[in-house]
Amino acid sequence: MKSTKKLLSITNLKKYFPVAKSSIFQREQFYVRANEDISLDIYEGETIGIVGESGCGKSTLGRVLLQLYPQTAGSTVYYGSTLDDMTPLYVQDTLKHYGKYCKKLAKADAKAKELEKKLESVGGEEKADFLLLQSLNLAQCERQTCQSNIVKILGGFHGYDPEGRGRALLLDRYKINVERNRIAAKKKDVDIVIDHLISAENAAKTVKKQALLTRKSEALGRQLDALNSKMADHDRQLDALRASYAGNAGFDMYEPMRDNGIDLARLKYREMRILRKDLQIIFQDPYSSLNPRFTIGQIIEEGLITHKFYRQGSQKMRDHVVNTMKECGLQEYMLFRYPHQFSGGQRQRISIARALAVQPKFVVCDECVSALDVSIQSQIINLLQELREKENLTYMFISHDLSVVRFISDRICVMYLGNVVELASAQTVFEDPRHPYTVALLSSIPTTDPESLTKERIILEGNIPSPIKPPAGCKFHTRCYMACDKCKRVPPPLTEIEPGHFVACHFPERKFDENGNYLFELPKTERKSNRQATAE
Repeated sequence: MKSTKKLLSITNLKKYFPVAKSSIFQREQFYVRANEDISLDIYEGETIGIVGESGCGKSTLGRVLLQLYPQTAGSTVYYGSTLDDMTPLYVQDTLKHYGKYCKKLAKADAKAKELEKKLESVGGEEKADFLLLQSLNLAQCERQTCQSNIVKILGGFHGYDPEGRGRALLLDRYKINVERNRIAAKKKDVDIVIDHLISAENAAKTVKKQALLTRKSEALGRQLDALNSKMADHDRQLDALRASYAGNAGFDMYEPMRDNGIDLARLKYREMRILRKDLQIIFQDPYSSLNPRFTIGQIIEEGLITHKFYRQGSQKMRDHVVNTMKECGLQEYMLFRYPHQFSGGQRQRISIARALAVQPKFVVCDECVSALDVSIQSQIINLLQELREKENLTYMFISHDLSVVRFISDRICVMYLGNVVELASAQTVFEDPRHPYTVALLSSIPTTDPESLTKERIILEGNIPSPIKPPAGCKFHTRCYMACDKCKRVPPPLTEIEPGHFVACHFPERKFDENGNYLFELPKTERKSNRQATAE
């Protein structure tokens, strides 16, 4: 891990795709549960690998984090920018309509409690039907999300603010900040034009225009200074108010939950577009993701123009594009070529250059080397590592190839049927795996080492259960070679068994025999063969 500073914090993330009803008489709504209760922290400068079988929700998770798919429930908080930097509309809405949000929280709490009582009446999770458990899970997540939406913005003022002074100050501060960001964006546009005029070939002919724009930029700068002073004054008032409320039980309970990160799931489409420059993706198939009507230069320039890095047609933008291409192993003469004129490896380099040109902080690499041969794979992976070290990038590397994931990743997250079953450092996952699914995946890695021939290869029998109606208890128990009765009844939580090592298994103990085969320390009476578990 490169840093201890969080870049993304994912809490109870769910992504459900509704299934079309078979008839007009069907009352129940079923969902494809692509991602289920995923909680994960991603840190600056690290590469986190996501592995698992096809259909386990790896690519869906990457797209949900970037809000290419709207998430069903949970929160995805981004710390690369703050609420002060962006001033999203949901902050104003929460402060102005605080009562509405409290009523929504009370309604969600009542619904969750009603379903919890119903669950107790039927005899707990072991005897409840699938639809009741699904409804309860969604209701509990909705309750937590409603509370989080309020508390992250108001903090202790949600628990104690008798006269509403805290909310009023926060709302006034928000309005000042909106104006400040508007002036800052206007000043940036003016500075871009000035920079373009100075660097132009006929700069001498635009001296008067430069002087006019310079005076305008200076005037905007003075407005910014005045607004910054107002912001500082409001911050002092808020700090004094919080100090006066300190000691109240309600205030002290919620104040530590205050968060200045941006909840991506609550952003409007226009607001999310602003953050696209920070959050990029490299798709699996570079040919289908590149516009065949654009030249390579136009493809890379598009993001720079959209996010106002440079003025269109400026020499600085052209220099930036060329430098980015060279960093990705592409030559300047390729600027005016089209995607169909390149090989698969070169097209992937173009995709990388497009993503990195806007100077992102987080990049999702979705099977970005799976369609390439081994030699090109190594070139692309080495390139990604070099760029990560140079630009302090953070990667989410999605792949089926465990050997590649081990080489490039700092941490590895193993997924099965939409759930995270194991999360640890790459070295720990390969040397000390604790979940039986992880062990089975590692045993399937082909090798030429003669010593590995004595080790047992674990072959999982049966098919992956349906994500529409997954099995009760542990989702892996139908294929697990060490499943017991407890696994069929109780879903295992993701538990930290060692510092930084999380496992979702009731029996995370491990043991090796004399041949290096992996064993579990389970009572013999609880052990079952894979065939028995599948048959049941």
